[in-house]
Amino acid sequence: MAISAAILALSFTACNSTDNNKASATDSTQISATAPVMVSDAKPADAILTGYINLKNSLAADNSSDAAKNGQEILDAVSKFDNSSLTPEQKKVFLGLVGDIKENSEHINENGDKIDHQREHFEMLSKDMYDLVKSVGTDKTMYLDSCPMYDNGKATWLSEMKEIKNPYLGKKMDTCGAIKETLK
Repeated sequence: MAISAAILALSFTACNSTDNNKASATDSTQISATAPVMVSDAKPADAILTGYINLKNSLAADNSSDAAKNGQEILDAVSKFDNSSLTPEQKKVFLGLVGDIKENSEHINENGDKIDHQREHFEMLSKDMYDLVKSVGTDKTMYLDSCPMYDNGKATWLSEMKEIKNPYLGKKMDTCGAIKETLK
């Protein structure tokens, strides 16, 4: 029992420690957790990315109802996505990801009262969104963040800001995490 308590205390300390990758509270890139984010339409997948970022912010704010709406926002963006501007390699990547993006977005949309279930699907969606952004790009700087407290430290997500807003742990540990990679 004492060992479990010690491990739990160390885990909380790790997430609350100062990290050079975290932005200060006065970072000019701060965005309200519930304010919809608009990503430039300069790249073909940016509408999908906008829905994803809005979803991330809703989950970070523990708002499962808005998260469900953001799942639908992603589905709408995917249905309108025109892959004709993609290179053959980008199209191959997109076609390999689109089924999983739809499936996870549907689960998030259909489970507006089950935030833990939404977060499970967000984790899978995040991996696909990372692959999509790496393939087709975006004009916006994005950050790949990770959470040491969720899924044995394997959980990652994309963020539009340096400040950590954890979508897996929400308000109870909203700054838990660190930037793993900057995507430009």
